[in-house]
This record gives sequence, C-alpha cells and structure tokens, in this order.
Amino acid sequence: MIRRVFLAGCIAAGLTSLTMPGFAQQAYPSRPIRLVVPYPAGGGADGLARTVANKMEARLGQPVVIDNKPGANTMLASAEVARAQPDGYTLLYVASSFTINPSLYKVPYDTQKAFTPVGMVAEVPLIIIRNRTVPYNTVQELVAAARAKPGSIAYASYGQGSPAHLGGELLESVAGVEMMHVPYKGSAPALNDLLGGQVNVSFSSIEPALPLIATNKVHPIAVMTKKRIHALPNVPAVAEVYPGFEAIGWNGIVAPAGTPEPIVTKLNAAINEAVNSPDIQQKYAKQGVEADPMTPEAFGKLIKDEIAKWGEVVRKAGVKVD
Repeated sequence: MIRRVFLAGCIAAGLTSLTMPGFAQQAYPSRPIRLVVPYPAGGGADGLARTVANKMEARLGQPVVIDNKPGANTMLASAEVARAQPDGYTLLYVASSFTINPSLYKVPYDTQKAFTPVGMVAEVPLIIIRNRTVPYNTVQELVAAARAKPGSIAYASYGQGSPAHLGGELLESVAGVEMMHVPYKGSAPALNDLLGGQVNVSFSSIEPALPLIATNKVHPIAVMTKKRIHALPNVPAVAEVYPGFEAIGWNGIVAPAGTPEPIVTKLNAAINEAVNSPDIQQKYAKQGVEADPMTPEAFGKLIKDEIAKWGEVVRKAGVKVD
C-alpha cells in the first residue's frame, strides 16, 4: 500500500513537471520584446516608437527594446521580421511607406500575407504650406494658379515616392491640374528651399512644418486629412474643397504572419492604452500628431486600403524611383 502511494505520488509529480513548461510558455510575455524600427535613431518615427514602447512596457510587464535597422527604404527590416518566429517577441514598426513600397519596388515579401496587423500608433498629418511671397492662400487659389499656368508651380516633398509626393500627385489628379514636383532627400532641405523661394509650396509632414508656421515663416494652405486637426484648428482640410480627399502619414506595429490571436489582442490593448494616456496625448499635440487607436482588424483594413489607393496613384501618375 505504501509502495502504491509512493508510486502514484511520483507519477503525479512527473506529470506536473511535464506540464509546467507548457503553462510557462503560454504566459506572454515572459521575456523582452524586440521592436524593429526601420529608420535611423533620432528621427520622427523613431521618437514615436520609443514613446509608445516605453508605455507598452508598463502594461506588458516586460521591456520593449527598440532595434533600429534602416536600409532599402524600410524593406531590409521588414524582410527580417517577415522571417521571424511568430511568437510575439519580434515586432515591426511600420509607417506609410509600408503600403507604398509594393507599388514602387519589388519587395521581397507579400505585404499583406507576411504580416499580422497589431495596431495603429499615430496618424501623422500632411500639410500644404507656401512661401510667404506667393499669393495663393487657399486650395482653390493654388489650384486656380496651377490651372492658369500648367507646370509653373514647383512643389517640394521630402522624397520621390514619399507620402507627401503621392499626396501632391493625388491633388493634381482630383483637381485636374499639373504642377512640378521637386523631390528632396528629407524634410530639412525641402523646407530650406521653400524658405529661400526656390520652390513655391511644400507638401510636408506636420512635425517639421509646425515651428515654421508658429513663427510666421511659412503660410499654411490646408491639411491633407479628412478633417481639420487639433494642432491647427483654423487651417482647412483639402477635403472641404474635394470631399473624400485624404493623404496621411501614419505609424503602426505589425507582427509576423501566424502570430497567435491572444498575443495580438494583448499587444493591441497595450498600444491603445499607451496612445490614450494623457502624457502621450500631450506629446502628440505638441507635434501635431493625432492619436487614432484601432483594433487589429481596422488597422488591417487601413493597410489593405492604402496599398490599393497608392498603387492606383502611382500607376496613373507613372511615378518611378531610382
């Protein structure tokens, strides 16, 4: 009898030891999470990524470690994460170029099939600003000037094939006008030439434009969001003239395809809690960035819609990159 009890106890202990690792594996996260950011440290996207990652740590109980891996217009990092284990410990920080790249490059992955959408970090509005010496103050006046002298208005963007450039192409298409695009390698040189009068207008991200607007060095014509933004409530949206018009920048997080739904749900809750926190809301407001928390499903729809939208703009405009 004593021997049978002893054996039963040993068997029970053995079963417990066999099942314990399984339960431990289910406890997510149990180690640091790597968030791969395909941009250099110190830039706008990197700053937003670090801000949200710090907040996510409190909810998840584990560090969210930023790993900057710039290169190949974000495709280098994206390809690496697409090959990663779908266990929730390797994530990819994405921006608008994630959905534009398939129309411009031969990407080494399927943008929709290789990744699982997790959540939206921020909407980064685009804005049309002008040099103080040119006379048009509104979208209507800009379009009228472009229609009167096709190709005479030179507009800057922060890069060929960038969201700002394609936003300009979209405006040309819906308004039926022709302007001259002047691409720059980044916002700083584009805005310097706008201030110097080498270009008439700039299609810009909101962040570098806000200080110039605040100091009256440039004049805001319109934001390219569907509605006015909190940072510039008196600046109209292009959609007020052309209903439905929208050209935005955005940042979000995706995971490798096949990441389990409970993990995605947990990560999404951590992202949404972070962007809704009062201190991040204050930081966003200073930068002109808008919080737009989404479910994974809604974020997935945004990605799908943006791929189709910008693919059509690229095709119609014949946009090419070097």
